[in-house]
Parts: sequence; structure tokens; C-alpha cells
Amino acid sequence: MSEKERIELPEEEPEREKEDKEAPKEEDVKQRIDNFGVFNNVFSFDSDFQYLTIIGSVEGHTTLPPNNKTTKYENLIPQLVAVEENPRVKGLLTILNTVGGDVEAGLAIAELVATMSKPTVSLVLGGGHSIGIPLATASSYSFIAESATMTLHPIRMTGLIIGAEQTYGYFRKMQDRITDFIVRTSRADREIIERLMRSTDDMANDVGTILYGREAVEMGLIDEVGGLEKALGKLKSMSGS
Repeated sequence: MSEKERIELPEEEPEREKEDKEAPKEEDVKQRIDNFGVFNNVFSFDSDFQYLTIIGSVEGHTTLPPNNKTTKYENLIPQLVAVEENPRVKGLLTILNTVGGDVEAGLAIAELVATMSKPTVSLVLGGGHSIGIPLATASSYSFIAESATMTLHPIRMTGLIIGAEQTYGYFRKMQDRITDFIVRTSRADREIIERLMRSTDDMANDVGTILYGREAVEMGLIDEVGGLEKALGKLKSMSGS
């Protein structure tokens, strides 16, 4: 090896090491794509607002199969308490695309949102069905995308039940809990809600009514048709930002 080669070798090696350290690892890039669908982490910014997503099925005390997309109440409840307690958070935006799910878990989340002291706004995208309706109306102000839908229907039970009068009485009380919450947190009329829930001429193989974006607003379930820009703008104006 020549004298020149012996001198240049130590200078080139640190440069390569520096480039290796600065280049993102292939595994890190793949992880970001899998988790967020992007090459860079778009969540690395400061915000005065917390964003909450309710997607798939709202999971209750029983774990749903692993191939189901779920929203777990045990994850959301601590987040909602933290939003209320954190002085740096000025408001909450809830984004829904849910088929519904467990009644008690859904009402527990909805009651927390409804009783927060900070401004809350909800946005229904795709669907806000079944227990997703009280989850949407729980916010101080609600939006629904024009293409989104909401399904009003009576509560459903699966599995073994006792065919006794007490069982049907329990069903009625559970239904009243949901209806009372919707009436309390929206402008919808109770008689209209109950009539649409019992409708038999809207769905071929079920009881209930499917409401499209503007229909949900017209009956008073949701406050306004709109998307992300309107929802964020409303939340910022409510918080004085």
C-alpha cells in the first residue's frame, strides 16, 4: 500500500460511518409506513388539540376476534381523562367511522365526552352507526360528511338469553338509556327517533332506518354537514384560538 493510500483511508471511513448514522434504517422506514402510511412521522408537531378516532367495532368486556378492527374502551377512557386534566389541551376532535358495538362501553365513552369541560367537536366519516350515534352526539358540536351514513335501530343481543318477561324489560331499559342520551345531547325529537328505530320499510332484512348526511342534520341528530376543515375551524373558534 502506498503512502497516499495509507493517509486517505482513515479520512474516508468516518465519512461513511456518518452517512450510515444519518440515513434512516430500512426497518424504521417500513415501520412508519405500516403504522401511518407515510414515509415521515407527520405527527411530530405541537398542537393545542387532541384528536381521537373511533373506528370499527366498539369493543366491550368481551374481546372480539383478532381479524376485527376495534376501538377498545379501556384505551379511550384514560385518554379522555388526560385531555380533561391536561392544561395544555384546549379541545377534543373525535373522528368516527364505526359500525357500532357494545352498548355499555359506547355509552361510557360518550358520557365522558359529554361531561368534559373543554370544547368538543365530532366528525362522522363513512359511518356512525348504532352506538356510534350517541358517540357522535356526545360532543358539543357535531359534523357529518355528506357521503356518510348513520343507522338507527333497536338494540340487538347475541348468544343465549332467557325468554322471560324480565329479559324484554331489560331490553326496553337498555334502549331507553340510548334514546335518552341521544335526546339529551342532540336536537332530535324522541318520537321521531323511536319511530325510525322501529321502521320496517327501509332495510330489506332488518329493523331501523339508514340516515344519510343531510338527513341526519335535518332531523337534528347532527348539527352540520361538513368535513375536516369545518370541524377543526369550529373547534378552534369554540376554544378562542
